[in-house]
Amino acid sequence: MNGVIVIDKPQGFTSFDVIAVVRRLTGQRKTGHTGTLDPNATGVLPVLLGAATKAQDLIVNHDKEYRADFRLGLTTDTLDIWGRETARCESRVTRAQIEALLPRFTGEIRQIPPMYSAVQQNGQRLYDLARKGIEVERQARQVTVYRLELTAFDETAQSGELLVRCSKGTYVRTLIDDIGAALGVGAVMTALRRTFACGYTLSDCVTLDELKVLAQDGKIAEHLRPTESLFDVYDALTVSEAQAKRFQNGASLDLSRTSLRSRQPENQTILRVKNPSGDFLGLGITADGALKNYKLFAPAGASGG
Repeated sequence: MNGVIVIDKPQGFTSFDVIAVVRRLTGQRKTGHTGTLDPNATGVLPVLLGAATKAQDLIVNHDKEYRADFRLGLTTDTLDIWGRETARCESRVTRAQIEALLPRFTGEIRQIPPMYSAVQQNGQRLYDLARKGIEVERQARQVTVYRLELTAFDETAQSGELLVRCSKGTYVRTLIDDIGAALGVGAVMTALRRTFACGYTLSDCVTLDELKVLAQDGKIAEHLRPTESLFDVYDALTVSEAQAKRFQNGASLDLSRTSLRSRQPENQTILRVKNPSGDFLGLGITADGALKNYKLFAPAGASGG
């Protein structure tokens, strides 16, 4: 079984817990994912099966979208509601005050990774140090927040919801903590739901309970997304049967003998390569009028997954 099954991760499961369930239900031992979700977070978690695991380091679209609940007037050591409380104060912030502040946290910003995170420093995970009561200095990292919108706010409860569209490496917990600090009252994240990742949305997902039913009915394959869907940002090139065989055997193709002969792309252009039947064979990369093999996803003689 080769392709992507997009799971709506439940709360309380680690990403590796989800992979273990998918592995058991699909019978596919070769599995992987495209980026972890914290155990208390829910939402879009693409799981790679079989040949699709070779895409793990090649995925281009790492942008993600979240809906994050927050509460003002409280801070914790983990920057979310599940941590140890470190401060509490009365908060009387208005919706207008929050909205006026959001442009400061939109675009390219710098974040300091939280201590309770999987970031490695000097060979150690920060969360391992944090659990020992050790706090170390962390370097700020540049991330991009493409969209930041206050979608709900209850001025009485001092709680609300943010929609966050951001680049890889963005910590929504940190974003909320920084906003709380800027408001002068502190803030914690109280829920996190990923609504978009690697080009997939919640509408592409199945729950683990749904996956169990599909497994019982032998219908998991019907919900398997093709490996090619991970690379929709690249243009597709359909080649002849003979060229498909050459490409799968590792040989370069002469672009002047393909449909690109009249508009040869620039060097280092990556293309999705397909045979005449529309099967995805892999990725090719252009160089000096030739298309070289970049990564195969279908073995010779087999159709693409």
